[in-house]
Amino acid sequence: MLRVAVVGSGPSGVYAAQALVQQQAVPEVSVHVLDRLPCPYGLVRYGVAPDHEKIKSLQHTLRAVLEHPRVCFLGHVHVGPPPLVPERLLELYHAVVYCVGAATDRRLGVPGEELPGSFSATDFVSWYSAHPDATGDAFALGAGSA
Repeated sequence: MLRVAVVGSGPSGVYAAQALVQQQAVPEVSVHVLDRLPCPYGLVRYGVAPDHEKIKSLQHTLRAVLEHPRVCFLGHVHVGPPPLVPERLLELYHAVVYCVGAATDRRLGVPGEELPGSFSATDFVSWYSAHPDATGDAFALGAGSA
């Protein structure tokens, strides 16, 4: 059986896993979807506002792929500095597919964006979507107006 690791469990990673198990050229492909975060779905889970129900509903489609008998999701797996370096993945799997995005957003160069109290949408959405790396202590939650 061909063993493949897909690094990243956002839509691109899950769709890559789906393509691998549905293709006909190599039967019986087994896929492990690895993610640094504890929950799958990448930006669909951690980067889309909860009130965007249509986009969030994509999780149902992605879940069906992760429930395939030859697909396994492994969260809390950081690929990078030891112990799990990319070379080690190549020892464990026949192939490795990287489906990762940018971990942070880019600055826009807008005057004032570096001032205290100025936050990117990425930081705010990550905070209220409970991204494990988000810290909410900088937000003025008790303010009466903005």
